[in-house]
Amino acid sequence: MVSGGTDAELTLSAQGGDVGALGVLLQRHEAGMRAVALGVLGFGPDAEDAVQDAVLVALRRIGDVRDPAAVGPWLRMIVRNACRTRLRVAGSVLPIESLPLASTSPTPEQVLDQHASRDWIWRAIEELPAPIRMAVMLRYFSTGVTSYQAIAAVCGVPVGTIRSRLSQGRAKLAEALRGTADAAHGDAGALTEASRREGLETLAEAERGRFAGVLAERWSPEVALILRGQPIIGHSFLLRGMESDLEAGVHQRLRHVVASQEIAIWETDLISPPDDPEHCPPAAIWLMSLSEGLVKELRLYHPVAA
Repeated sequence: MVSGGTDAELTLSAQGGDVGALGVLLQRHEAGMRAVALGVLGFGPDAEDAVQDAVLVALRRIGDVRDPAAVGPWLRMIVRNACRTRLRVAGSVLPIESLPLASTSPTPEQVLDQHASRDWIWRAIEELPAPIRMAVMLRYFSTGVTSYQAIAAVCGVPVGTIRSRLSQGRAKLAEALRGTADAAHGDAGALTEASRREGLETLAEAERGRFAGVLAERWSPEVALILRGQPIIGHSFLLRGMESDLEAGVHQRLRHVVASQEIAIWETDLISPPDDPEHCPPAAIWLMSLSEGLVKELRLYHPVAA
């Protein structure tokens, strides 16, 4: 990637997964993007937020550019759309998905999994402070905990705090992208795949009556289960809870996993016994914080069925 390349050359490189090329494009057109935001929203934080939204949309949607030489107008169009959306929903911090740009991929995770820049974005997410990283992972990569209210509930903080954390997270990611952090990174998908295998093994071992062994091997002896904002320390309560569910005929099926180095999110379907179909909620979210490979904290959340 050559920083002095034409817009068309840089766009083609970015579409091939060169995050550095996209960073150069953003630096080149940042003044024009900011001018659009200021023209629509005026001076203030909303204008900067709109530019940050556009930067992250560009990361995910650069492949949509059909005329590589016209990437500048395309970037300014993204900013303009972001500004108009903010005007329609005054005062809210908008998720990337709410911006009016068509996408054929159903989830951000699937978009990134198909994009060569996936590992860059995951490395950037890893560098976020843990509370911000957790909010970003839930909002953009989980399937059952995506609303501000649900994220606030599972994290045990006010909705306003989640709005602030997501805003900070998007700002930091946009800053990193503009900084053209294009060094090679490891395969971030391997983390999620490893966590998926661990989730499947954990549930299978629990079904065999060996959940205690899983806890002893993979969970800290001082693990904290957070219930109603209060920690319950140790394995005993977790073991009793799992054994009680299994004795009642409740089973869990792993449905979705997303993981970073220090956070893992398992989404499971809860299957009630046939003779008591309303015994338990339909789903559960395991939100786990890890240290040195061991689970140090667990928050369990039951999303409300849509």
